[in-house]
Amino acid sequence: MFPVNSFSLPKACLALFCLFLAPLPAAAQAAQPGWVANPYARFNRQTYLAAVGSGVSRATAERDALGRLAATFGVGIHVDERIRESYREVTRSGGSAVWAHHVYLDSETRAVVGMDNLIGAEIVDFWNDGRGTGFALAVMNRERAVRIYSELVRANREAINSLVNMSAAERNTLAGFSRYQLAAVFADMNISYGAVLSVLGAPVHGLRRGDYFRREAQDIRGAIPIGINVRNDRGGMVRDAFARAFSDLGFRIGGAGSRYVLDVDISVTLDQRFSAHHDAWITWAYKTLRADLRDTVAGTVLLPYSLHNIREGHVSRPQAEDWVFRRAVEAIGRDYGNLLAGYLAGLVPGR
Repeated sequence: MFPVNSFSLPKACLALFCLFLAPLPAAAQAAQPGWVANPYARFNRQTYLAAVGSGVSRATAERDALGRLAATFGVGIHVDERIRESYREVTRSGGSAVWAHHVYLDSETRAVVGMDNLIGAEIVDFWNDGRGTGFALAVMNRERAVRIYSELVRANREAINSLVNMSAAERNTLAGFSRYQLAAVFADMNISYGAVLSVLGAPVHGLRRGDYFRREAQDIRGAIPIGINVRNDRGGMVRDAFARAFSDLGFRIGGAGSRYVLDVDISVTLDQRFSAHHDAWITWAYKTLRADLRDTVAGTVLLPYSLHNIREGHVSRPQAEDWVFRRAVEAIGRDYGNLLAGYLAGLVPGR
């Protein structure tokens, strides 16, 4: 009997042994489906819009597919994210507002309002090529999409008509301003929805862009006088600082009997201390300020604002007071205009 070892195996047996150890072919990997090269190999072009996306993961492939489907409609469907978020917010929470009282959406449309992707689009298939790339198929049923987008355009038009339908007295108020501002949001969304409907073969005519309503809102703002009352001012420094903030945003300043009044109350306290470093008595001026924008008709504070702990010191009392006022003016110029602009941008009627 000869000893058996790896060196004495016949070559044929050794080859068979190596073949047994080699990995098997990936028989489980399915062949590439036809829709990867042509989505319309699976879906009828007359009934559907379709697009294929790819990526290193399923999530990225799906996003790419939806993006490519969106590109079918061109740049016209893109809306500033701030406008889109405003639209989501008002459609979610505006149902009890006066302007929305007669505006309704059917259940299917209401369910998809505010989606980040194209409304009515969906991912229907995914395939991985086994080499690290995935492919996703996105489709949109034309008939369903036409129904949804047409319903959205109709509802938005009704909302716009309800918003801008008011008397002249109502129009030249901050409420009137906010109604036109919101109408601009609905109008912008309608332009994007109209772009989709045009590609789907159901164009909508007579849509106004949001800028039309923004110009109306600017005209309203220019017709609203803002009264400014400042107690304990110094040479009109604080009043002028607030007036600049309102003027920069298009408001008129002054006018007897203004409905909207900014009431400003200033308090300055003085404290004298000896400074060994300066070998002198230093007068410290401490200032607090409160400014409330009021609606005198409704009796409400619309926008509160305050400054605290502003401090300046000088050997001269008048100079210390002057410096502390200048510090306050700087703070107002830096902060109040942005605060006011943010308040105006967030105004939603009927809340």
